[in-house]
Amino acid sequence: MMFNTDNDTAMKNSLTLIFGVLVILTGCGRNKVEEKIVNEVTPVVTVTLAERSFVPQNAVYSATVQANIVNNIAPQTSSRIQKINVEVGDFVSAGQVLAEMDKVQMEQSGLQLRNSELELGRLKQLLSEGGISQSDYDALELTYNVNKNSYDNIVENTILRSPVDGVITARNYDRGDLFSMGQPIFTVQQITPVKLLVGVSESDYTKVAKGDKVVVTVDAFPGKEFSGTIARLYPIMDAATHTFNVEVRVPNTGRELRPGMYARVTVTFSERNSVILPDECIVKQQGSGQRFVYVLDGDVVQTRNVTLGRHTGTSYEILDGVGEGESIVMTGQAALRSGIKVEVK
Repeated sequence: MMFNTDNDTAMKNSLTLIFGVLVILTGCGRNKVEEKIVNEVTPVVTVTLAERSFVPQNAVYSATVQANIVNNIAPQTSSRIQKINVEVGDFVSAGQVLAEMDKVQMEQSGLQLRNSELELGRLKQLLSEGGISQSDYDALELTYNVNKNSYDNIVENTILRSPVDGVITARNYDRGDLFSMGQPIFTVQQITPVKLLVGVSESDYTKVAKGDKVVVTVDAFPGKEFSGTIARLYPIMDAATHTFNVEVRVPNTGRELRPGMYARVTVTFSERNSVILPDECIVKQQGSGQRFVYVLDGDVVQTRNVTLGRHTGTSYEILDGVGEGESIVMTGQAALRSGIKVEVK
C-alpha cells in the first residue's frame, strides 16, 4: 500500500499553524481579561478621620400630658342651680364665678350673722360700762363666730368660684337642674403649667435630679420642642413597671399642650467624650446584625467590628473598635473586602 507523505505533512503543518494562532489569541484575550479584572478590583473610596466629641447621654421616654391641677366644682349639699356662667372650653381665672346656686339658705344665714353682729356691738358697749360680765360677752362672741363661719361656708357653696386659672373641661348640669351628690357641676383643669409622669428605669433614676432640664415633643406640633423641668422624684418604685415616676413640668404659656396628648420626653443625664463617626461609615453585617467599618492602613482596608453608643444627628458614638485619628472609609464600601487595595478619592 502506498502513502502520500507530502499531503500528510502539509496537513500536519496546517494544524500546527491553526493551534499556534489559537494559543496566541487565547493568551491575548486572557491578558485583556486579567488587565480588566485588575482595574475593576481597585475600588475608589472616600475616607474620614475618627474624631472625639462630647456626646449627650440621654434617653427618650413616652408619656401623656396631664393638667397640673384638676378641680371638680360642686356644692357640699343638694341645691338647685340658678345660674351657669361658663361653658366647656372657656378659660377662667382664679376666683371667677362659675355658677350660682339657690340663695335662700345663704340669705337666712346672712340675717342671723347681722343680728349677731349688732348684738355683739351692743354688749361690747355695755361691757365697757360695766353693765355685763366678761363671760356673758364671751358667750355672745362665740355665737357670732359660729354664725360667721356658717355663713362663709354657705356662701362658698352657693357662689361657686374657680380655685385656679384654668380651662373648663366638663359641664354636667344645666341651669335649673337640681344638683345631687354625683357628678360635679364643672371640671376645671390648670394647663399653665402642664405635667408629665415619666417612668425612669432603676439604673437611670440615680442620674436625674430635681431641677434638671428636659425636652418634650408631641405629634401635634412636628419639629417643635418644649422645655421642661423635673419638678418631683417619686421615692417608691412602681411594682408593675419596675420604674420610678419622675414628674416633669412644662410652663406651656402658649397653652399649646393639652391634657391627653401623647408626648416624648428626652432626659439628658450627662455628656461623654467619645469617638464619633458619620452614619455612612457604619456597615451592617448581613445575617448577624453586627456592625463594622473599613479602616484604611496605607492603601489597604481592613474590616473592624465596632460597638455603637448613642446616635446624635447624623453621627454614631463609637464605644469600642476605632481610635481617634484613624482613617475610616465613608463611601464605596459595597465593592470592598478585607485586605484589598483601594484608591482614595
